[in-house]
Amino acid sequence: MATNADPTVDFDIQDLGLAESGKRRIEWAFQSMPVLQAIRKQFIKAQPLAGFRVAACLPVAPETANLMVTLRDGGAQMVLSASDSFVRQDDIVAALAKDYSIAVMGVAEALATEPHWALDHGGLLLRDAPASLMGATMDRASSTRAFGFPVIAVDQAQTTHLFDHRYGAGQSVIDGILRATNLLLSGLTMVVAGYGWCGRGIATRVRGMGANVIVTEIDPMRALEALMDGHRVMSMPEAVSLGHLVITATGNKNTIGRDHIDKVKSGSILVNAGHSPVEIDLGALGRMASSHRPIRDLVEEYVLRDGRRVYVLAQGQPINAAAAGGQPATVRDISLANHALSLEYLSKNYTNMQHRAHAVPEEIDRQVARLKLEALGLKIDRLTPEQEAYLASWPEAN
Repeated sequence: MATNADPTVDFDIQDLGLAESGKRRIEWAFQSMPVLQAIRKQFIKAQPLAGFRVAACLPVAPETANLMVTLRDGGAQMVLSASDSFVRQDDIVAALAKDYSIAVMGVAEALATEPHWALDHGGLLLRDAPASLMGATMDRASSTRAFGFPVIAVDQAQTTHLFDHRYGAGQSVIDGILRATNLLLSGLTMVVAGYGWCGRGIATRVRGMGANVIVTEIDPMRALEALMDGHRVMSMPEAVSLGHLVITATGNKNTIGRDHIDKVKSGSILVNAGHSPVEIDLGALGRMASSHRPIRDLVEEYVLRDGRRVYVLAQGQPINAAAAGGQPATVRDISLANHALSLEYLSKNYTNMQHRAHAVPEEIDRQVARLKLEALGLKIDRLTPEQEAYLASWPEAN
């Protein structure tokens, strides 16, 4: 492990003096990432990425730093760029440079290194993919988009859904809201837009804290599931007239649009828990407001022309990244492990893979879950040969 920044590498560093703090935070996160610890040990021995250049565009946070070090220790020549200014932590940048010799730079500069592989969050690297690129792992990879190489959609892994989306988002979104507002959630009416994995996690947790939950959905199956889980279900125009907080978790733009703002309850707080700052139509809100001002850190007040007051958290940025610490390290351990193992899989199999988005191979999903259980000291049952033979043929069912 390097102790000094490589003078031949360009580092986008605000203050190298922050490195000590950043290194402590990286080490603190790593102790809660046992799956990545196990993968790192495997990578050091096997060197699956030796000779490859890898560019990553991900949140620059302690957990991501540990993934970068794991890939570097697996033989890769690493560069990292920030997927969003809200998740670019300067002490982590300084520590990566000073203590690990991993460069952090802009997207264009990262692409200029002519990477063989990319790890992408939202497609920033893949929009202008260089000819050198042979494949990528990606959050939110569209199955209908054409790629010139194979892409593995890591956010569609079952382990990622369970940990990152349901448990991680469920906790970190509430953490961000409380840090930004210092509200008591008990007794408030919370609107959760979208009942996917993230929405379920958020709704479960705010209900457990005493809030009354309304769910809005476009999918009848998910709407019915929300109802059977004990939540009220209604359309967004009706829900916003009742909600003290409205949390979007849909991944789509204008989930709260102009028509909804027309009906929003005065004093409501609008929160984005989705991937991108497009779920709340802030342009429409600004045009409908007679004035707006910051009311406290990460809270802006919009006064509408009819006198209603509406509050927006973190300028519509994802609240868990902007106002909290993001996903807990033990949660990020799972999703980042999927990145690492999927990249290893690509390096061995890319010549036989179609140039499109692929699901995370089932064996990787199971390997990550198994490593997590082992780290927790838990054992599960195994089928006997007799049971395996029975399930394969069901002879007694004939």
